[in-house]
Amino acid sequence: MTEPTLYTNATVFTADGSFAEAFVVEGSRFIHVGDEPAARRAAGEGAAEVDLDGGFVLPGFIDAHTHLLMMGQALQKVPLREAKDLDDLQRRLREAAAATDAPRLLGGQWLYSILDGRHPCRQIIDEAVPDRPVYLDANDLHSVWVNSAALAELGIDDETPDPIGGQIGRDPVTGKADGMLYETAVQQIVWPALAAHARDEDRDDQLEAAFANYLAVGVTGAVDMAVQDDDIAAFKRALERHGGTLPIRVKGHLLVSRTGSDADNVAQVAKAARLAAELNTEWLQVCGIKLMVDGVIDSCTAAMKEPYADGSSCEPVWDRESLTPVVVAADAAGLQIALHAIGDEASDIALDALEEAYRRNGAVNRRHRIEHLETVTEANVKRLAALGVVASMQPVHADPAIQDNWRSVLGDQRTERAFPWTEFTAAGATLALSTDAPTAPHQPLPNMYIASTRLSALDPSLEANLPEYALELADALCHATRDAAFSCRAEDRQGRIAAGYLADFAVLATNPLQAEPSRLLTNHARMTVVGGKVAFYAGAITAADTATVHGNARDGHHVRQDA
Repeated sequence: MTEPTLYTNATVFTADGSFAEAFVVEGSRFIHVGDEPAARRAAGEGAAEVDLDGGFVLPGFIDAHTHLLMMGQALQKVPLREAKDLDDLQRRLREAAAATDAPRLLGGQWLYSILDGRHPCRQIIDEAVPDRPVYLDANDLHSVWVNSAALAELGIDDETPDPIGGQIGRDPVTGKADGMLYETAVQQIVWPALAAHARDEDRDDQLEAAFANYLAVGVTGAVDMAVQDDDIAAFKRALERHGGTLPIRVKGHLLVSRTGSDADNVAQVAKAARLAAELNTEWLQVCGIKLMVDGVIDSCTAAMKEPYADGSSCEPVWDRESLTPVVVAADAAGLQIALHAIGDEASDIALDALEEAYRRNGAVNRRHRIEHLETVTEANVKRLAALGVVASMQPVHADPAIQDNWRSVLGDQRTERAFPWTEFTAAGATLALSTDAPTAPHQPLPNMYIASTRLSALDPSLEANLPEYALELADALCHATRDAAFSCRAEDRQGRIAAGYLADFAVLATNPLQAEPSRLLTNHARMTVVGGKVAFYAGAITAADTATVHGNARDGHHVRQDA
């Protein structure tokens, strides 16, 4: 039987509206939370004690919308988010190509704003790297920019038809494939092609890198959106490596891709249900499906009620007729449904499908979600709340440093109701905050900075983006812990520091609630504990029984001393 450990000398943010100064962990759970004298009594004579040296303790962050394997892969790609312009992007590609003899070059996180009015075309990349395939993920992961060699490797020529819900970019004059691939052209052409070149050992390393990076910043759980067969296989191998556990707790939503057949679409729901029954542990669970109702605003693929500034419009990836049977089937199966809906028309479609499922299926234990909601009508904010649908949103997507193109392609009053987080909470909806890594940085504290200020974590000198929608910091922390747990049906065991809950928590260097907001950009995790065991330790904690900290840390979990 595991002996209790008493943690003292801390400000403990419980995420239930109260604070404590000490707590006791026994095994994998908290057994007492409160003042120090009572905690000492609960721990009993001879209990191990850890002095947290005045640190700020909060429940471990749960990244309620992320992509773990993609995040690990992104850490190995040429980083392009900081590229200032096209010349800088080409320079970075040339330098990366000169540094490796890899058969293809992978980059990520480029922003449309660096184009300065030009259209991204294969010739721009050809000028930098003409001799091997180059694949560059856009910052939002909804489009990929490739060179001529990559088009040839993919087997895409000027006659290749567009997949349902996607587009192969074409030169407006010649009609030739121009090197841009959008939405399902990425998911159904690029991703499988690159996956065929990857090795399992590469995926394993990438997944471990994602775990380690999350633990180093206080994240103890993640909801992986859009998992596919490669992700599932990688998770299973990770379970084997870690003796039936994982470094963090993972829930996954299987990506359901639209085909030309309702029967084939619904068959993917049945696959998700089988996986949910097969993978249902404390550490790994397939809990639902993910549906990409539309695209993104930056590339004008989000489904909007009114045209974009250039007069164009985009159809949804899933229209009402194709979406509804899938939503009804998943709802009936008890699966959670996560609907990506960025445009205001997309959230209309998503809510219509959910309402139809509720009507047909009657009383079902539900916990459905709509992801992103960057533009949404006031009526749909209220409708979402009334249906009990979780608003899953990402403050990092509202960073002013990446908003120029977003605003310009809309170009009208729609930019004045962007990312309206407080409208959802005022309507009574549950708001779960996440990062959508690797479309944005995975670190939770800069995410909380944007959430509570609407300022930029990338360039703090910029003006706030609609500051009237900023959240109180304490509320934002709850939305990223307690409400993130609610979003994945884990509210009875995760997301709070309370007796009976899993002892998943982070210790920050300083109290963010008593500091200037900008300190969130320099504050950091001293220690991350998962299931009562130290999974990351950066020092600066005084342990009355140091063996408790270091001994737990050695027990099969990630520990880094260099953060």
